Amino acid sequence: MASTDPVDSVVVGRLSTLDRYLPLWIVLAMGAGLLLGRLVPGLDTTLDAVKVDQTSLPIAIGLFAMMYPVLARVKYEDIGHVTGDRRMLWLSLILNWLIGPALMFVLAWTFLPDEPAFRTGLIVIGLARCIAMVLIWNDLACGDREAGALLVGINSLFQILAYAVLGTFYLAILPGWLGLGSQDVQFSTWEITKAVLIFLGIPLVAGYLTRRVGVARRGEQWYDNVFSPRIAPFALYGLLFTIVILFALQGNTITSEPLSVVRIAIPLTVYFIIMWFTSMVLAKLAGLSYARSATVAFTAAGNNFELAIAVSIGVWGITSGEALAGVVGPLIEVPALVALVYVSLWLRRRWSWPATSKGAS
Repeated sequence: MASTDPVDSVVVGRLSTLDRYLPLWIVLAMGAGLLLGRLVPGLDTTLDAVKVDQTSLPIAIGLFAMMYPVLARVKYEDIGHVTGDRRMLWLSLILNWLIGPALMFVLAWTFLPDEPAFRTGLIVIGLARCIAMVLIWNDLACGDREAGALLVGINSLFQILAYAVLGTFYLAILPGWLGLGSQDVQFSTWEITKAVLIFLGIPLVAGYLTRRVGVARRGEQWYDNVFSPRIAPFALYGLLFTIVILFALQGNTITSEPLSVVRIAIPLTVYFIIMWFTSMVLAKLAGLSYARSATVAFTAAGNNFELAIAVSIGVWGITSGEALAGVVGPLIEVPALVALVYVSLWLRRRWSWPATSKGAS
C-alpha cells in the first residue's frame, strides 16, 4: 500500500532510480564480483597485481570515485559550528574507541572460541573505524554531512595514533589478563598512516579544493544547485565498482569456504545491529538532532574494511583465516548498513527528534 505520509512522499520523490533500488544494485554488484572471481581464471591475481607500492589501484580508484563527490558537497565553512557540539564529539569517541573494539572482542571470543584466526580477524575489523563508506550511508540516511566529515577526520587521526596500541592490547595483553590465548603481533604504524592518507586524504583534499574553487568562481548557488547534483551519482557508481572489485578479488575464497563465512558472518551481523542501535539510542538520549544522531550511529557501526584487510594480509598473509575474516567484513557490512539506512529513515518519521542538537553552538 502506498504511503500517505507527506514526508514519506517527499523523501521517496527525491530519490533517483539509482538511490531507490540501491539494495538491488548492491546485491547484483556482489553477485557479479563473485561470479567474475569464480569464472574468469586468474582475474583475482591480475587485479591484485595492479598496485602502487602495496596499495590496490582498482580499489583506490573505486574509493576515490565513491568518496570524492560526497566530500566535494561538504560545506566546510560550516564545520566550525559542528565542533561546538561537544556531546556528539564525546559520544562518538566513546562509541568508536571504547565500546566498538570491546564489543567486537567479546563477540569474537563468544562465537569463535575454537577459531583463533577468524577471531583475530574480527578483532582487527573492530579496531578499524570507518573512514570511507560511512559517508555514503550517512548521506543516504539524511545525516549531517558536515558532522560526518568531522567525525571521519577524527577517526582517521585516532586510527593513526591508536590502532597499533589497541591491536597489541586486544590481541596480546587483554587475553593474557583474562587467562585466554594470546599472540605476539606487530603492526606497522606507517602502513596504517599510509592507508588513511590514500583512502581519505586524497579525496578529502580534492573535495575541499573543488568546493573552494567552485564557490569562488561560480557562486554558492550554482555550486549547490547545479554542480553538486551532477557529481552526486558518481559516489554510488564508485561504491558499486568497489564492491565488484572486492568480491572479484576474493570470490574464490568466499565461495570455497561457505561454512567459515557463515561462522564469521554471525558475530559481524550481531555487532552491526548492536552498535548501530546503541549509538542511535544514546545519541537521542543525549539530545542530538536526527541528522547528528544518524551520523554518530553510522560512523560508530561502520568499519574500515580496507585497512582491516590490508593489516590482516600484511601480518598473517593473503591465505590466512584473518584475511578471510577481513574479506567477509564488507560481505556483511554492506547489506547490513544499507538495511539500517532504511531503519534510520523510518525512525526519523516515528520518533520525536529535537530540531537542533542540545548544547550545540
